[in-house]
Amino acid sequence: MTETWRSPELHPKPDNTNIIKGSAVRFSLLCRHAARANINRLCFIHFRVSFMNNQKQQKPTLTGQRFKTRKRGLCASFSALHAFYEKERFDPTQFQESIVQGLNQTGTDLEAVAKFLDASGAKLDYRRYAETLFDILVAGGMLAPGGTLSDDMTRTEFCLFTAQEDLETMQAYAQVFNKLIRRYKYLEKGFEEEIKKLLLFLKGFTESERNKLAMLTGILLANGNISASILNSLYNENLVKEGVSAAFAVKLFKSWINEKDINSVAASLRKVGMDNRLMELFPANKRSCEHFSKYFTDAGLKELSDFARNQQSIGARKELQKELQEQMSRGDPQKEVRLLKEMKKANLSEQAMISIIWSSLMGCVEWNKKEELVTEQAIKHLKQYSLLLKAFTSQGLSELSLLLKIQEYCYDNIHFMNSFQKIAVLLYKADVLSEEAILKWYSDAHLSKGRSVFLEQMKKFVEWLKNAEEESESDEEETD
Repeated sequence: MTETWRSPELHPKPDNTNIIKGSAVRFSLLCRHAARANINRLCFIHFRVSFMNNQKQQKPTLTGQRFKTRKRGLCASFSALHAFYEKERFDPTQFQESIVQGLNQTGTDLEAVAKFLDASGAKLDYRRYAETLFDILVAGGMLAPGGTLSDDMTRTEFCLFTAQEDLETMQAYAQVFNKLIRRYKYLEKGFEEEIKKLLLFLKGFTESERNKLAMLTGILLANGNISASILNSLYNENLVKEGVSAAFAVKLFKSWINEKDINSVAASLRKVGMDNRLMELFPANKRSCEHFSKYFTDAGLKELSDFARNQQSIGARKELQKELQEQMSRGDPQKEVRLLKEMKKANLSEQAMISIIWSSLMGCVEWNKKEELVTEQAIKHLKQYSLLLKAFTSQGLSELSLLLKIQEYCYDNIHFMNSFQKIAVLLYKADVLSEEAILKWYSDAHLSKGRSVFLEQMKKFVEWLKNAEEESESDEEETD
């Protein structure tokens, strides 16, 4: 086949003017960067030659085919020049020198420091060098593994570790970090990682440096700038063994409570599941409620020791209830003597123990969904454990606690709404509940949950109790 001849006039070649103009603009900009950064002369000459070669006029063609500009050499030179410029901008040494120089100029004026950091974020790559940035702000230079300053790096004397060791100064530093992270949100995660790392390096810091870091961390935790999950670093075996974790925690919690209160501490610890782990700040041989309480009370943190004691009690209750429920599910016989020992061991009151037993009793059975059958099932089940319930209701308060637990359970489980009166009568006949406790509950000690329903159910039984009491009193008078 013969190829059809195409006229160059009818099929003009593509106009490369825009491509050349664009390359010229990029060339001009990169020349400026090259001069500023003192880039290798040979690379610059190579780029210039490649650029000039692309300026030659293309020969006319008669085939009408599309002409593709050869930009391979131009792109390679552009990439090389850009790489040199990027290296100049993102070199870690230059980044550190820029931050250190700025901090040296601002000195101890923390307002000026905050402004400098705000402005520098537009020029320097905070995202890439977040760890370096925070190392300098805290310790004055880049930290080597273990917490020592790197010998071959530039340092500044204006940082957290060289500041005055008082709460007011630490609050001012907390504001610097707060402003920086609010301005550059992407630093938030990096900052938490930095605090975790610093806590692991505590042994490498002086006592004064640890105190300053503890106060700063407490303030940041109180204000919600960081998560309480960073405290996991304090459970490091070496830090715990040498007593560093406990001493650090004293300063930290003092500044936290001073900034907010114990409720803030409790809420934050619960949020990250650490409310039951405070005892782990001590070695295994000192991990007791008594030692913890004495240590923190002597340090002026009685509210923290009370919180820890309460949490330990709650933990012991949950563990005992879980164990008891599993045993009941298997049908294991329950001996009152063993449970009394467990109660004393966990330092639980009789009221707390009867609540645990009731919850275990009702949680170990798969209840019938039909309302008319579930009452019969409950009565049969509770009869088996009436002696166990009786052993832990020797006090009027314990009886009342049990009645309130029954009311709450029947209200929360809709199938038991009509079972309350029959359960109460059963326990009365089994000598678990006294008439005094029932009358007290009926008159003014009941809960608001389902009050009208349950009071109506108990009305006739309460009237019978009152009449029986009056008859008993009259019989006694006649006897006299």
